[in-house]
Amino acid sequence: MAQITSIADLQALAKRRVPKMFYDYADTGSWTQSTYHDNEAAFQRQKLRQRVAVNIDNRSVKTTMLGQDVSMPVALAPVGLTGMQHADGEILAAQAAEEFGVPFTLTTMSVCSIEDVAEHTKSPFWFQLYVMRDRGFSESLMQRAHDANCSALCLTLDLQVLGQRHMDLKNGLSTPPNPTPRVLFDLLFKPRWLMGMAQTKRRQFGNIHGHVKNVDDMSSLAEWTNSQFDPSLDWSSVEWVKKHWGRKLILKGINDVEDAKIAAEIGADAIVVSNHGGRQLDGALASYDVLRDIVDAVGDKIEVHMDGGIRSGQDVFKAMAMGAKGTFIGRSYIYGLGAMGKPGVTKSLEIIHKELDVTMGLCGETNIENVGRHNLVL
Repeated sequence: MAQITSIADLQALAKRRVPKMFYDYADTGSWTQSTYHDNEAAFQRQKLRQRVAVNIDNRSVKTTMLGQDVSMPVALAPVGLTGMQHADGEILAAQAAEEFGVPFTLTTMSVCSIEDVAEHTKSPFWFQLYVMRDRGFSESLMQRAHDANCSALCLTLDLQVLGQRHMDLKNGLSTPPNPTPRVLFDLLFKPRWLMGMAQTKRRQFGNIHGHVKNVDDMSSLAEWTNSQFDPSLDWSSVEWVKKHWGRKLILKGINDVEDAKIAAEIGADAIVVSNHGGRQLDGALASYDVLRDIVDAVGDKIEVHMDGGIRSGQDVFKAMAMGAKGTFIGRSYIYGLGAMGKPGVTKSLEIIHKELDVTMGLCGETNIENVGRHNLVL
């Protein structure tokens, strides 16, 4: 553990320990992967103003997201198939987030169900919804999230159709894995992963399996998604979700100023500036590159968060300085989970927290809520 000093270290370990199809699912983007890579590059292009001879004692990165106290402005993003990175992955990640004092967001496409996570945690978590063709099922998901005391709903808007993710197609992504000779050969070299999976009963889409009518085969994520996700999702659908949910609503997948304005007008509580981690529209703007314009357009009307490309506490600092009120991390904690389970998620949060705190101090700030564009070279 002492040798792990960065998210990149966790990534390297996860690559060795997680079966290829699931590692590639988390670590690749769609088509040429240009947007996936540009999400990270956008942060690298942004330079910081170094300040000196400032009293930087008693620093604090504590703040709030959606009115919830957080130990730093970071939430764990919804990530599909988290329970295939490590056995019972969603439960372990939720527990690590709860103990660290940051929100956890469970996805519709999780392996551990809403009820599983609620049973193994104490604090309310957030739930991410994909709207299905069967609106009755979508309504039942919201009710189950209500019953589990989820405090916020994160409605993802940028996956009406599935972007072509070449590695998922080449790997024949499925859950549980289809036992082809190539897959079996790969699994032989992942004994830690195999042992964990042998000890858990959770190997299907927990929120879907046993709850969806007229669906016989859910093994192929791409096929099931293309057949069940609703391409007719529009702003009237968002209003329908808002009405049925009745609690705090986050709209995820906003990557354009005009869409951000509509989201603010519709009465959502927050938006996540996001391009789905480069896994949907290849060639879309990096999230960080569009963040400034969106904050300027609606930042006084709605809480603006962002995700995409965050691999360090410095990235979190830059997003906050540009005007975000919070950030979401996906791959950064998934690498930790795949590498070491729950301790790995905790380690990823510790790394980001430390980097955020040190960066803030070297920029001459002591409170994350005072960070702004004056800390950036624009």
